[in-house]
Amino acid sequence: MNGPRIVELDNPIRDYAWGSPTAIPELLGIEPTGRPAAELWIGAHPDSPSRCIAHTDQPGLDALITADPVGLLGTETVSRFGGRLPFLLKVLAAERALSVQVHPNRAQAEAGYAAEEAAGVSRDSPERNYRDANHKPEMAYAITEFHAFCGFRPVHRTVELFAALEVPELAGYAEQLVDGDGLRAVFTALLRLPTEARHRLIEQVLAGCRRLADAAGQWSAEAEASLLAGEDFPGDIGAVLVLLLNYVRLAPGEAIFLGAGNVHAYLRGICVELLANSDNVLRCGLTPKHIDLAELTRIADFSPMPEPRHRPVHESADRVDFRPPVADFELSVCRSAAELPADRPWLVLAGEQLVTVTDRADVLRLPPWRAAFITAGTSSCRVEPTGRMFLASVSAKP
Repeated sequence: MNGPRIVELDNPIRDYAWGSPTAIPELLGIEPTGRPAAELWIGAHPDSPSRCIAHTDQPGLDALITADPVGLLGTETVSRFGGRLPFLLKVLAAERALSVQVHPNRAQAEAGYAAEEAAGVSRDSPERNYRDANHKPEMAYAITEFHAFCGFRPVHRTVELFAALEVPELAGYAEQLVDGDGLRAVFTALLRLPTEARHRLIEQVLAGCRRLADAAGQWSAEAEASLLAGEDFPGDIGAVLVLLLNYVRLAPGEAIFLGAGNVHAYLRGICVELLANSDNVLRCGLTPKHIDLAELTRIADFSPMPEPRHRPVHESADRVDFRPPVADFELSVCRSAAELPADRPWLVLAGEQLVTVTDRADVLRLPPWRAAFITAGTSSCRVEPTGRMFLASVSAKP
């Protein structure tokens, strides 16, 4: 590879409607535009690649990697993942609920993408399910208190919640839940409700949620979360669907991992998100967008998820390491200096304070919430934070 190993990045902001207009601009120290600033994308996704500041014409990081994949990613990463950076780092700021959604595994993505390509479905069509042929596992690390729905709650607990809501129409669904493939049956039935029955059920369920929220009992947090979803998307069945899911309120520093098939939705807060380099999303609620019920229920995982939080493999006063069960990425959150192994590429994101990145004679000082790409090389790079920093790479090969 020719050129510096430390590549300072200019990172695009995506303006999805659910985003906070102010949170990400405040982190970056820039003026808000008045539009939602939902996600800061850091990486080489072709839809919104980071720009390489010091290079002539500031090319996208995706183009830089395509021109010399082995030089930038290293031989081992290219042999494992091909000539693309396999992970994408984001800062996400939710002021309204995101869609209830699910992501495919790799085989499902490859098959779905090939089928839509063969059928001639335009890649920008609102009815397109698969934008690429990659899976999309992801992990969210809370910066502020972060509210989300993640995976299906154990059935016996949801039956208890339905009873507490005191909505007669839910009794039949509670009976279905305890039969065989009950979660799939109830989830599908709710999505197929005719308009009048759907509106009636939503109204009654939200009235039950108000009673539970006011009572401040064991289900008040779940009830308040469903009410928020209902306020964000009036008349949308998603406000009922989320009652089947674990509601999780992450404290800053806690994380969730969302594997293939995990039905989930983010509700409020700021997080750092690390995911496979994909944009494949199938939606099923809290959205005006296309819902492909048949494909959604085919790829969703209807297994109960007793514990939505994802625990670190190492935790100390100055470093936390997360190793999700996928090869595409791992995340470390550090408050002390670290050496980055040279055999793979890295994304370094400064937190609230300056981070210094050094490779022999080259030095880059990253201001708060700015990022750099570190190419593979022959020697380690040193990173020194004055506060907190985020280090993302592919998983170390076993």
